[in-house]
Amino acid sequence: MGDLDWRAIRSGGGVCLVFAIPFAALATWLSRGDRQSGAAPWLILFAIGGFILGSGVAAWTQRRRLPLMHATVCAVLTYLAAQSVFIIVRLLSGGSVRWMSALFNLTMVAFAGLVGGGLASAMTKRGLVPSERPQ
Repeated sequence: MGDLDWRAIRSGGGVCLVFAIPFAALATWLSRGDRQSGAAPWLILFAIGGFILGSGVAAWTQRRRLPLMHATVCAVLTYLAAQSVFIIVRLLSGGSVRWMSALFNLTMVAFAGLVGGGLASAMTKRGLVPSERPQ
């Protein structure tokens, strides 16, 4: 873990927090109890898109030539941080936690991280690099 570019992971994590977590939280809220909504699946797709975008930022801006590693670490750590807060709140409010659902979502987020890393890697191979990084 010492050979990771933590600045890039923080940048990508910030993008994930802005673009993925609100959609995921809203989808979870809409799917609870009597609030069943047809919008929840769309919100989940938007959340996955946010994780792809954020992990892609981490992979694209990293300087260690490890785009897939940075993308996956970014997506997984951001998900774990946000999910930990949601689980603590749910437990403190007396609610139940769907552990298998959280684990399944983690695998989806890790896959989204790989997709974001692959897209960023393809951009870099085509010569599209951040302006602060030399080609």
